[in-house]
Amino acid sequence: MKRFMNLKPSKTTALLLGLLPFIIAGLFYIVASDLRLAENPNDKLLPSMASFSEAIDRMAFTPSKRTGELLFVEDTAASLQRLGLGILISAVLAILIGIPLGFIPFVRAGFSPFVAAFSMVPPMAILPILFIVFGMGEIAKVALIVIGVTPLLVRDLQQRVSEIPAEQLIKAQTLGGSSWSIVVRVILPQIFPRLLDSVRLTLGTAWIFLISAEAISATEGLGYRIFLVRRYMSMDVILPYVAWITFLAFFFDYLLKKITYKLFPWYKAGKDDV
Repeated sequence: MKRFMNLKPSKTTALLLGLLPFIIAGLFYIVASDLRLAENPNDKLLPSMASFSEAIDRMAFTPSKRTGELLFVEDTAASLQRLGLGILISAVLAILIGIPLGFIPFVRAGFSPFVAAFSMVPPMAILPILFIVFGMGEIAKVALIVIGVTPLLVRDLQQRVSEIPAEQLIKAQTLGGSSWSIVVRVILPQIFPRLLDSVRLTLGTAWIFLISAEAISATEGLGYRIFLVRRYMSMDVILPYVAWITFLAFFFDYLLKKITYKLFPWYKAGKDDV
């Protein structure tokens, strides 16, 4: 007797099943928008598809009259620069802090409680402090991402290091490996793919901190634009920007997964490619 839990879709079926919720959501929006616009043609809550096309053309393909730049491109570049810098700094700090915490008992005993307590600090609560200390420029926005994401990566990396079988570490020591060589030749190769996995899982959190910081203090960026046009109820701009942010997050998640499996094919063993 076949059970549903043992049935696996083909690639084509999986693709169609993956697209189905998006198609249903799109159709639902079109119907709801038509109903609202039929009652009130000036309704701004659910703009028509034609309004989206005009807004996208205005933001992405028509140079700004004030600066001569394409606002959509300018906002995307500014946000990705902040996000990329914040994630990169967080990943480096996670390696520098997480590995010693998971590998060296004295470091773990001394700093693990502090890291655990620090990770509970709500990053948004200290955003005013960051603006006071670093000013209203780029540093405060990147710092918010670093402070919000780094503790999550550090704690996850610490856990991954502590899960490395003790037999491997004992064998490396019997072969004459020093603490440093064991870190470089045993721990790091096993930790890198798990670090990339952790970065994937924290991308959504990093976007939240980025949008929040840009909403408060910025002159360009995806979050800044959304909060700038909200006062005019410009849903025809806000919704495409939200969809674009979602697509970027999904794309980078997919890209990191592919890079992980390409660089570390052994890490894919036993996992479903979904």
